[in-house]
Amino acid sequence: MKRIFLCLAAMLSVGLGGLAAQQLELSLDKALEIALSENPTIVVSGLEIERQDWVRKQTIGNLLPNVSVQSQYSYSIVKQEMAKGLSFGADNTISNTASLSLPLYAPAVYETLKMNRTQMEQAVESARSSRITLVNEVKKGYYNILLAEQSLAVLKESEQSVAKTVANTEAMYKQGLASEYDLLSAQVQLSNLRPNIVQTENSIKASKLLFKMYLGLPAEVDFVLEGSLDDFADEVAAATVPTNSVDLSNNTDLRSLEFQSRLLEHQLRLTNASRLPTIAAFSSFIYTGNDNSMNFSEIMGDSMGLGGAMGGGSSSSTTTSKEWWWQNPLSAGISISIPLFSGGKNINKAHEIRNSLRQLSIQKDYLTQSVGVQVESAFNNILAAKEKMTANETTVRQASKAYEIAQVRYNAGTSTILELNSSELSLTQAKLNYSQAIYDFLAARADYEKIIGVEK
Repeated sequence: MKRIFLCLAAMLSVGLGGLAAQQLELSLDKALEIALSENPTIVVSGLEIERQDWVRKQTIGNLLPNVSVQSQYSYSIVKQEMAKGLSFGADNTISNTASLSLPLYAPAVYETLKMNRTQMEQAVESARSSRITLVNEVKKGYYNILLAEQSLAVLKESEQSVAKTVANTEAMYKQGLASEYDLLSAQVQLSNLRPNIVQTENSIKASKLLFKMYLGLPAEVDFVLEGSLDDFADEVAAATVPTNSVDLSNNTDLRSLEFQSRLLEHQLRLTNASRLPTIAAFSSFIYTGNDNSMNFSEIMGDSMGLGGAMGGGSSSSTTTSKEWWWQNPLSAGISISIPLFSGGKNINKAHEIRNSLRQLSIQKDYLTQSVGVQVESAFNNILAAKEKMTANETTVRQASKAYEIAQVRYNAGTSTILELNSSELSLTQAKLNYSQAIYDFLAARADYEKIIGVEK
């Protein structure tokens, strides 16, 4: 629905006279909302949960009655014969069979159901992990675009300032108040800014394409982000630095390993359960019809030795009977299957699973240490970024004041172009460092939230 809404919005913006192309305005919350509903990774995660539900229902079907009906017709082309042409079997045979079986005790199925429940929980956790990862990517992508846009604004502001310096220096040069070196120096500084501006513009385009991929937006839909990176400055200044001693029970990587361990334990119990007896009830009903033609006089006479006596040595008329003979046997019972030997497959399978469990235990211990290092790193990055932002805020004020003084001194002819260029570069770098510190804090906090398992 959101994809349709966005396409309609884009079509509407094009259709309104074509005066100005409207852009989709995105706040961080709106971007996260779209991403969590449109990103293919999230859609696939939802389908995987649905698939696991169907797997569970398949397993439940193994405990329900199994009913089958079979119908068969056969015609005897050559029937089995004994001495003197006596044949057995029917010319035409119709057989209808109905069978029913019901598991009474199936330990492997019971254990499979338990494993299915764990698989469903694992699918839910996998979907949660996908959401956490996507939220982290969207947040950092959002902050990265704001950083690039703010850096571009700083560079363009610097370009305008240097352009004014070039114009003033050129006027002074024509009047003989400035040297050619001063003019060339100012022009070189202006030329050096242009590649940085072009590079930043390309970075914004690339970041926006990646951001569209996260949100699942069509390529033809353009957007702008609400606000600027400076809007987060007060939030960063007031933010409390989180502690590095946190509960890691919600970490998605650790939880995924835990589910893998539980699934291996289920597989081990399932392997052991396959060596237990299974009990099932069964019932069968057969309705069979035989169409047979036989000479009863010949059969009875030949079988009793009365052929000559009954006919007095002469041929007599025979009686032929042709009719359908129907039978309908019904049976029911209980079957027990006891596995005795399977070539050692189950025993070796159990050893394999125990080996995998030991490997997983080692991996879990190592991952726990790795996650602890990630938490410590994110904590240090947050703390450093907050301190850098505070320091750079002061630096920007000082650099602005220094640039104003240098500009006045240069215009008055009491300082050189080198002093003015140096102060302008210092101011530009201070502003860029200030923006970078805000981004570093926001990105480090997003990474910290991902590690501890915060979904949004």
